[in-house]
Amino acid sequence: MTTPATRSGTGQPAELFFEDLVPGLTVDLGVVTVDGDEMVAFARRFDPQWYHVDTDLAGESRHGGLIASGFYTVSLFMRAYVDHLLSRAAADASPGLEELRWLAPVRAGDRLAVRVDVMGARPSTARPGLGTVSLTGTMLRLGPDDRPEQEVLRTRFRGWFAARPTEAEPAGPAEPAGPAEPAGPAEPAEADLSEADRPDHGPTGADQPASDPAETDPAETRPAETSPDGPEQPEGGPAKAEPHD
Repeated sequence: MTTPATRSGTGQPAELFFEDLVPGLTVDLGVVTVDGDEMVAFARRFDPQWYHVDTDLAGESRHGGLIASGFYTVSLFMRAYVDHLLSRAAADASPGLEELRWLAPVRAGDRLAVRVDVMGARPSTARPGLGTVSLTGTMLRLGPDDRPEQEVLRTRFRGWFAARPTEAEPAGPAEPAGPAEPAGPAEPAEADLSEADRPDHGPTGADQPASDPAETDPAETRPAETSPDGPEQPEGGPAKAEPHD
């Protein structure tokens, strides 16, 4: 019997797993064309700086016209990443970015080639069943001949991907049951003990606050040192306990 199908980033059955994303792999994420209306609408909503939204001011500036918000450009990258990789891969969440750089202005009508390169991969120590994949994403402006002209975006980030499911081991024959052990006398439940039967006449273990082993003073947990003749006792009776923190 196999495990249930692992879902891709868009909810479909996955076909790519952590083991498939090996260092050195390059995944082509296609070509996106920058829509001018969408570019400006994004900027008006999320990044309304004048060189993103004011045609006249941007035209008179060193930019020579409107340029895209960098966050719009990285959103185009993210959509291509989802459409061409995460939609097929057993993707989990991402722990974050290491680098995000906008290397050249992006303008309406630009055609941007998108890709990701797998830089490293290792099993996750924090999340069993997942692997951490280190990726570099790039976007390159294409010229009229479809040749890359200039890199406009670069990002380095990590993603978690599920390992490929394995088939469960077939169950072996059941072991014959042996003779039942005779039951001994039942221990009285602590709730049935009288107050005098409880240790130290104090609250039960369930009433005592749990302590963190990491916060325990090692000196309080070591056994007392004894001499060959038994524990030393000071003259004049038992010693008084010294207060401590």
